[in-house]
Amino acid sequence: MDIGEVTGEWDYRSLPANVRMGRDCWLERKFSFDRFRSERQPGLAFGDRVRAYTWTTFNVEPTGRVDVGDDTVLVGAVFMCREHISIGNRVVISYNVTIADSDFHPLDPEDRIRDAIANSPRGDRTRRPRIESRPVRVEDDVWIGIGAMVLKGVTVGAGARIGPGAVVTADVPAGASVLGNPAHLVEQRD
Repeated sequence: MDIGEVTGEWDYRSLPANVRMGRDCWLERKFSFDRFRSERQPGLAFGDRVRAYTWTTFNVEPTGRVDVGDDTVLVGAVFMCREHISIGNRVVISYNVTIADSDFHPLDPEDRIRDAIANSPRGDRTRRPRIESRPVRVEDDVWIGIGAMVLKGVTVGAGARIGPGAVVTADVPAGASVLGNPAHLVEQRD
């Protein structure tokens, strides 16, 4: 292994052709893209001066797209994208934060069994039950703390703060601070 692949000193031209990078971006690990499978054009778009540190992972399905705004810092975030995840400008996302726009499996127990059979080595993937996905949007100037989860269909308003370990299942108003599982409002700023 080339040490540059884990220190940010690797050739970004080896990124998938559908990854767009703005000016002055820095991506620490080439391995961040091992599970990137998007077929969209682009499937991942970085704004200017984006920093992606340590274990940031882009697990993007063939139908998915992730957009990351200018001056955003990703410190070990995990993106699980089937449809669309949009991150605004000047956002800070901490270690082990998961942002997912789908559950990636059916919620109904009977459908889960059918899905497991369809995905088995001899299964027929065309027989998979419908899997719900809804876009996730994180607006400008948001901070997301260690280990938080932002789930499908959520919009996090500008300037919001999500506390460590919070599980966000509903929209967060602009300027709000939320904590807990499920996340609940602890402060609202103007």
